[in-house]
Amino acid sequence: MLLFLRRVCAGWIAGSCWAATAIAQTPYTWPQLRDRFLATNPTLAAGQINVSESRAQEITAYLRPNPDFTLTADGTQLTPDHGVWRPFAGTLFTPSLSYLHEREHKRELRLESAQRGTAIAQSQQEDLQRTSIFNLRTAFVQVLQQKAVLDLARESLAYYDRVLALSNERFKAGDIARVDLLRLQVGQAQYQADVETAQVNLRTAKIQLLQLLNERTPIEQFDVTGPFDFSEPVLTLDELHDTALAARPDLRAAMQGVDKADTDHRLAVANGSTDPTFSGWYSRNPSFNNPFDVNTIGASVSIPLRIFDRNQGEKARTQLDITHAQRLRDAAQAQVFGDVDSAFVTVNSNAALLKRYRSDYLEQASTVRDTISFSYQRGGASLLDFLSAESDYRTVRVGYLNLLGSFLTAAAQLNMAVGREVIQ
Repeated sequence: MLLFLRRVCAGWIAGSCWAATAIAQTPYTWPQLRDRFLATNPTLAAGQINVSESRAQEITAYLRPNPDFTLTADGTQLTPDHGVWRPFAGTLFTPSLSYLHEREHKRELRLESAQRGTAIAQSQQEDLQRTSIFNLRTAFVQVLQQKAVLDLARESLAYYDRVLALSNERFKAGDIARVDLLRLQVGQAQYQADVETAQVNLRTAKIQLLQLLNERTPIEQFDVTGPFDFSEPVLTLDELHDTALAARPDLRAAMQGVDKADTDHRLAVANGSTDPTFSGWYSRNPSFNNPFDVNTIGASVSIPLRIFDRNQGEKARTQLDITHAQRLRDAAQAQVFGDVDSAFVTVNSNAALLKRYRSDYLEQASTVRDTISFSYQRGGASLLDFLSAESDYRTVRVGYLNLLGSFLTAAAQLNMAVGREVIQ
């Protein structure tokens, strides 16, 4: 019976482990993560609603003025007629219609102004997406970096454990002093702490990434994957400038602002023109002088005299708005060049350091550690030399990983400065 229960428990544990593995999601690649972010981020969704609202305003801008209907009653006589009360005898009903005719293409200019406003809203939405993707990319790189740091911490701990095991055998054989073994055992705590810290940092980075995705997936079931490496940018600074001038949505929005200001000025000029109101009416009014004059129609034209108000204030304001928009466009263009230049310098600086690490420092640190470790295990080096070499190796490797994360973040900064991905 006891054997049966053990088998049942073992089967239940195995099934639980299989189920946990089955529900674990496949790690997200960067394109998958970006697409999911664009589909689920609430800030981007709210911004898209602003674009839809702007398109709805185009409908309002192109509406024609409503005609006016008037019904006039006149001539009512409240007098009795032969003992019969006829309150509406002799009342004249006159229906009339009037319509305001807009001149100088006011309606078309309103529509054009609203369409340019929609274009600006769309460009601003793309700019929001540009900066949001940079934040996402930075969080993605942070997760990859913390995964690499955790792998390094575990590797260093495993290496140290092997040295500690060999040192324990040497102590039993009387090859090293007890105090050296104790120092090694105390030093193990630092490597274990590095592993714990790396695990906490990785969970924190995943939490930040899940927050951007608006996800509620358990951290244990969420992971990302991708190359944690660097490649030098192949585009020159002039090429990046040209690409940014064509791709940056905030610069495009500033240029569209100039076009909208010009349209608004033309609309202000058109609003200063005179719009006539055409009216027509029908009445049934029998004339005692003309027995055939029963049904009559009439028409009129009302023309306001724009003597004092010719929309002078709006004309002046919108003219100034054109200059204001042009200055904002120039400032946005200068900002584009500054962003690209700064990001380009940072990327190249990190790339130069990474090449030195890859070609020299990593190999040198590994060679020194392995040599000192080999010598220490055979009594040719002191414990202090071994601990120093191990610490230097760990420092160089962590510095390389941090520099690699800085490079990938700078690459994301360059992509954001240019307006599209020029470094994958």
